[in-house]
Amino acid sequence: MRIRQAGRRAVAAVASIAAVLLSATACAGAGATGGGSSGTTITVAIVANPQMQDMETLTSSFEHSHPGVHVHYVTLPENEARQKITESVATGSREFDVVMISNYETPMWARNGWLVDLQPYADRTPGYGPNDFIRPVRASLSSHGDLYSVPFYGESSFLMYRKDVFAAHHLTMPAHPTWTQVAALADKLNDPAHHMAGICLRGDPGWGENLAPLNTVINTFGGRWYDPQWNAQLTSPAVQKAVGFYTDLLRRDGEPGAPTAGFTECGTDMAQGTAAMWYDATSAAGSLEDPTSSRVVGKIGYVAAPVDETASSGWLYSWSLGIPKTSPHQQAAWQFMSWATSKDYIKLVGEKLGWSRVPPGSRNSTYQIPQYQKAAAAFAGPTLQAISSTDPAHSTVEPVPYTGVQFLDIPEFEDLGTRVSQQITAAIAGQQSVHAALAQSQQYAQTVGRTYQHP
Repeated sequence: MRIRQAGRRAVAAVASIAAVLLSATACAGAGATGGGSSGTTITVAIVANPQMQDMETLTSSFEHSHPGVHVHYVTLPENEARQKITESVATGSREFDVVMISNYETPMWARNGWLVDLQPYADRTPGYGPNDFIRPVRASLSSHGDLYSVPFYGESSFLMYRKDVFAAHHLTMPAHPTWTQVAALADKLNDPAHHMAGICLRGDPGWGENLAPLNTVINTFGGRWYDPQWNAQLTSPAVQKAVGFYTDLLRRDGEPGAPTAGFTECGTDMAQGTAAMWYDATSAAGSLEDPTSSRVVGKIGYVAAPVDETASSGWLYSWSLGIPKTSPHQQAAWQFMSWATSKDYIKLVGEKLGWSRVPPGSRNSTYQIPQYQKAAAAFAGPTLQAISSTDPAHSTVEPVPYTGVQFLDIPEFEDLGTRVSQQITAAIAGQQSVHAALAQSQQYAQTVGRTYQHP
């Protein structure tokens, strides 16, 4: 009931904005039958990440094997894509036939009745093999045991480090480091005079940007967003300690321009050899080992996400594809989705674009492909181990009323997380203290928490 009520609030909040967006995109022929050509045109909303751009590049292969289906992409930066897709689906528009979402949206939107149940499609598609999906990833995209989106790729988080730089400084990286150990290593390796940051961490605001790594730090330091009665806990000693640690480490040993650095910027720093360590998504490894874009191929080591009080701390995330219930072309949409998330697609990427560019973390069978095992020898094992060890239902030390590692499974978190992340960025930039940032964040969180408390 709580989720359904929140869903109605979300619809009301985005209705006016969505009206503008719909008029702006009407000329794109979204979800319409192709005008001058035969067949059906499906409109696919995706995020402008490298793996998704590879999908666009290879779409001619799909259209060749499915001559009756034409694909029109709407490709947007991550934060813009989240907002536009949410507004479109929540208001029931017919704008998109396929949407790129995640394990944050999927269970909630399934309960709200916004997504097509994909389990019947998956079960009757020869060779598709839904049981091949990595267990935690599949579970995170399901509701009552049925898939409501299918994973394009999955990820957890781990610590990446320059093996050559460590060797030159006679330093050793533990296989399971603590954050205290990581901070000590960053202090020794930070060398601004020679353009080497001790560590790269996201500082850019956004619930999917700086809050992703920061929430794992909060969790493992014993912090939480709410207690079981939905009382906000963002000014608790544990959260104060975690955010203070993250902010201090970034300000002391982090990359230049940290307040505006996100996944993309840190990835560039690491690939260009200007960061000694980077804590971020396991999906980043493929780019770091791609000789066409990286100067550090073969020089990176990969170890478990750092911890403090917990045994593990890595997040769980999956970019996935779903079908809005309002799509008039659901069968064509599934044909495209089942191609883009199939075993054959993974092999197509490897053969056409290179095995290091294969979408990771979705299927167990990927890790049995000899060519991929060779190309991903440095990171395949750590990636699979990181994803398999996640437990979104038990990510904190103290009990909580929500599920999630780097996010909370409530619809308000998209706005709440963004507001809190902006406060954190201001602290990283030195515009306010951590205490002030968390005091304001506490107010935001308590306002949301009250809506979940019984009168």
